[in-house]
Amino acid sequence: MPEDDPSRFDDELERILIAHQRDGKAFLATCFDFLNRKTAFFKDPTVSKTLARLLRDVKQGTSSTKTSVAAPSTAATDTAASTNGGSAKVDPASASPSLQPEAPPVIDAPTSSKVEKEGEEETEESQGLKPNGGNGADLETYSWTQSLSDVIVAVPVPSGTKGRDCDVSISKTKLKVGLKGADPVLDGELFASVKPDDCYWNITDGKVVELTLQKVDKMSWWKSVVKGEPEIDTQKVEPENSKLSDLDAETRQTVEKMMWDQRQKQMGLPTSEEAKKEQMLKKFMAQHPEMDFSKAKFM
Repeated sequence: MPEDDPSRFDDELERILIAHQRDGKAFLATCFDFLNRKTAFFKDPTVSKTLARLLRDVKQGTSSTKTSVAAPSTAATDTAASTNGGSAKVDPASASPSLQPEAPPVIDAPTSSKVEKEGEEETEESQGLKPNGGNGADLETYSWTQSLSDVIVAVPVPSGTKGRDCDVSISKTKLKVGLKGADPVLDGELFASVKPDDCYWNITDGKVVELTLQKVDKMSWWKSVVKGEPEIDTQKVEPENSKLSDLDAETRQTVEKMMWDQRQKQMGLPTSEEAKKEQMLKKFMAQHPEMDFSKAKFM
């Protein structure tokens, strides 16, 4: 019988197989355990490929002892023996990659763009209350509206309330509104500065204290009347066109530009500045066809 004929070991292997009650998995586990203890076979980083090649050759009927595998290593054998008291015992399942349980499926983590998008959605949701019809807010103890030039605050009071019953104080940066002898409804620092000389208040129908506050900065929207109070989402403020007609030409043009940019952002489209830069870039690219912009990144 040729020395390279694997069938020459049939008698010995048959006895081992019978000892394992012809259980192929148990037989292989013993073989792998033997290789792990007596050779450096499993220390070879290409062992997985080697096992796959051996399995393929067996299926194709071309298995031969000439198939190259890692040669036994005396040093490795001695080390294993000395470490384990000369009789190393290794769990067969851990000795062979083929006997390891399948790893659980890997679930891809969310992409950075998805995380950023979710973060943006959370930010938009946390920007404040939806404005009422007057670009302000209707709260439990008062309500308010605004235009670009002023803020109007309405505080309900008991019917029949007179001016002498009210405690109202307006300065450039602070506001106090309430009834004498009671806790104020509003008392604190204004969201932005006002012109005290142009501010005034009165009682409407003996039921509501109404204050008109003239803004110093007539180009911005207030998020609240007093700092610390519930804020509105100024991104959702949309002034009426009729109010725009009361503004001077320069201010109206600026406000209309702000409104247009706001709508563009909400739709995910470029703002006027971004569109202008894009047009300049296209013009530059057209003037320099010799340049390669295929790999260029523009902010």
